[in-house]
Amino acid sequence: MATAAHTFDSKSSAGMPLRTVYLANGGVALALAACGSDMPHIVHWGREMGDPSASRGLYDALHPQRVSGNLDITPFPSIMPIQSEAWSGKSRFVIRSQGTELFCKFDVTSFTADHAGRFVDEVSRQARTLAGFGDDELRSAQVQSGTYPDQAAVPHAVVVARDSEQGVELVWEIQVLDSGLVRQKAEVRNIGKLEGGAPLSVQAVELGFPVPPAASEIMTATGHHLRERSPQRHALVKGRFEKNSVMGRPDFDASLLMSAGTRGFGFEEGEIWSVHVGWSGNSTLSVDSTPFSLPVLGGGELLLGGEVELKASEGYTTPWVYGSYGRGLNEVARRFHRTLRQLHPNLRSKPRPVIRNTWEAVYFDHSFDTLKKLADAAQSCGVERFVVDDGWFGSRRDDTSGLGDWQVSEDVWPEGLRPLADYVRSRGMEFGLWFEPEMVNPDSRVARAHPDWVLSPTPGRRAVQGRSQQVLDLTNPAALSYIFHAMDSIVSEAGVSYIKWDHNKLVSEAVSRHSGTPAVHNQTLAVYAIIEALKLRHPGLEIESCSSGGGRVDMGILAFCDRIWASDCVDPVERATIQQYTALLVPPEMIGEHIGASPAHSTRRATSLPMRAITSLFGHLGVEWDLNAVGQDQLDELSSWIALYKNMRPLIAEGSLVQSDTNDASVCVDGIVSADRSRGYFRFIQVSTSPNYPAAPVCLPGLDPDGSYRVYPLAASRDLSGTGNGEGPLYWWTPQGVTLSAQSLTNYGIRPPQLHPAQAVIFAAEKV
Repeated sequence: MATAAHTFDSKSSAGMPLRTVYLANGGVALALAACGSDMPHIVHWGREMGDPSASRGLYDALHPQRVSGNLDITPFPSIMPIQSEAWSGKSRFVIRSQGTELFCKFDVTSFTADHAGRFVDEVSRQARTLAGFGDDELRSAQVQSGTYPDQAAVPHAVVVARDSEQGVELVWEIQVLDSGLVRQKAEVRNIGKLEGGAPLSVQAVELGFPVPPAASEIMTATGHHLRERSPQRHALVKGRFEKNSVMGRPDFDASLLMSAGTRGFGFEEGEIWSVHVGWSGNSTLSVDSTPFSLPVLGGGELLLGGEVELKASEGYTTPWVYGSYGRGLNEVARRFHRTLRQLHPNLRSKPRPVIRNTWEAVYFDHSFDTLKKLADAAQSCGVERFVVDDGWFGSRRDDTSGLGDWQVSEDVWPEGLRPLADYVRSRGMEFGLWFEPEMVNPDSRVARAHPDWVLSPTPGRRAVQGRSQQVLDLTNPAALSYIFHAMDSIVSEAGVSYIKWDHNKLVSEAVSRHSGTPAVHNQTLAVYAIIEALKLRHPGLEIESCSSGGGRVDMGILAFCDRIWASDCVDPVERATIQQYTALLVPPEMIGEHIGASPAHSTRRATSLPMRAITSLFGHLGVEWDLNAVGQDQLDELSSWIALYKNMRPLIAEGSLVQSDTNDASVCVDGIVSADRSRGYFRFIQVSTSPNYPAAPVCLPGLDPDGSYRVYPLAASRDLSGTGNGEGPLYWWTPQGVTLSAQSLTNYGIRPPQLHPAQAVIFAAEKV
């Protein structure tokens, strides 16, 4: 897999100067072509080309003819399709001056390519100010934080284009990362030519990738709280399809990816082109298909009116829009996983500590004795990180008051949190703490003292309330400073090494009383700044993005956070699908997967401990269970599952997650395979009853096609009594297992046990 950044200058068939740029990395190539001063076109996105110089012919090969009944220019979407290029789809670049829409015609002034693209974005000015670091201290703090890689460079291309008459400049960049991910962003600048020095109002900058005619089917996801990321498919037809997140964050209904692929594509089959918007505020994913051009797949930030007003010399930069190409969804996902692992080297250097979260054990009922007993039980089972959830601060004895008052409650913790934190550490565990920094209860000291710190549509009317919460205006410098310094102080005083960062209320009617304008854009940047500043100030601090469970899962927040909470639902039956499609973006070691109680608090469904444990193993394991109410036999069994996880976690942190295609919707089959493909763990989950009886063979993807493997059940799943109604033996289900070729395991499969619904087993494959 070559790394390349080539520039070829030639002439088109029409005799015009033609510049072609070819970028390659991670087994993926992207080619751009610009004729004269026109904007470049993406003319290739897929596997590397054998001869990069052959990319010079792509412009002529793909350029459309003029046709009757159309404009003199036939649409050939550039990197920024606009009406001056005859684009007839929805406007993807919308800017206004004094309420009047501007129709730009860009002329390229610079089009360059090299290997000097920055993989890691610069620390924001806000984060630097909060952290209090100068330039000389900044890089040292990044390295010490343990979550920032070296400043690796990647192949990229940069285009600078202007509409000089209307005073608009566009600076566009595209990169091909080591993983093969392609990402692009753009900056819109007001170059100060508007009449009377009028500001430039940015309404939309939606970036995209053209996809070839082979893409005939679209997959996105829908969902709601406790049932996030449920896949949905439909044909790619003429018109526009979009999935929007407009509640201040990627919500439960948000689609992590929008994927276009060949008909019937799956985890292992089909060519797929997927996009993702790396942004934690309002956003859209879309595909536009017209009769005149290839479909354009992409997305961007959704801006509210007045959010981005550019004075002369000011600019607005879009979020990164990511594109992942692959053969099957497994390859698409691996590119995201590799990139996130590069961003967080600590996930490999430090084994992911088993977590004990207190929420479903005690809710708001805190006391030193209760939590001390929980800590003892957790430690005895092998837990390595103890996290105190909601209820430790202010008047927060339920969810109606105290949120925003980030001072330890003297009523509950008269000596502060330090005694508990010290006790937890004395038991060999890290100490973690829950915050919800962006929200506030109206019944709180902060809200009463600073009503102007609350986002609200008018001074006299609050936004629609949710869970007795409003949203704190972090675009107000005073509120931002209060939150950061309160968190910084508590982290220091209690020795907090892990923050569970929650975000429960949907952000609606989000107007800042400080600026008088909508605030989602700057609110999102402020959240990033607080998180980054905290991590710079406290080396080794880890932060989890938990947004009512499965909200706010995106590459923007994951650039800073070390883990996400996939869903508030820990029912393993529901989790099977939730985790499967969360993993299209997030590597397993960054997905919080907890063993909960039975029956589950969210669904009241009763399940066995093996089922709850096995569905939690391929992730960052935790416990969400009142261990004070559990008998010793169950504690012993839980300990054995935690021990198994610890044995598996080096492979989980570095291996490839693979999902198996199956025609049976009642089963789920996935695995973790080592980088060298010498071994792997697989699990078979019987979600519901099946039309197949006994269970049909399942295929094991990700193995070395030239190898042979011994496949055998792990000891924890060897005893099938009580798990199903298979009345005879499963011949290979023995300690010795069976040895088969990878071709056989991949193409024809192996027969799993016949299980009752809501049961699971785990087995291994070792190369021989």
